[in-house]
Amino acid sequence: MAKESGIGMTLQVDDSGGTLRALTTDATAVNFATPRTMQDITGLNSSAVERLLLLADFSITMTAVFNDAVNTMHDVFKTIPSTSVTRTVTIAISGQTLTNEAILTDYPLTRAASGELTTSVPGTLNSTVVPTWA
Repeated sequence: MAKESGIGMTLQVDDSGGTLRALTTDATAVNFATPRTMQDITGLNSSAVERLLLLADFSITMTAVFNDAVNTMHDVFKTIPSTSVTRTVTIAISGQTLTNEAILTDYPLTRAASGELTTSVPGTLNSTVVPTWA
């Protein structure tokens, strides 16, 4: 087993027409999680907490620099407010791939005082498929 950095990561997201687009060159950061919900099943006779693992989930926030060239981040994200389509989100690191069907919920743009124009797009799982690394 070799320790590695996140350098060399790729990020792909479907546009509203269902075509997977590479956003790696526009993305500056990505935060994603694959949490599980839990149910507390502690009985009155217990002196420690008992829990059951329940449903799996996926969430992501993709931070990117504004790029309005064809098939880049603006093309992919500009339809979030006007369409209700599920997007395939694929993250690949060192030969490991995590693919999920997600709903992207916002396309906020921020223009900083220094002049940079960025976005931070959130998404959540929209399928019954458990997030699984392949």
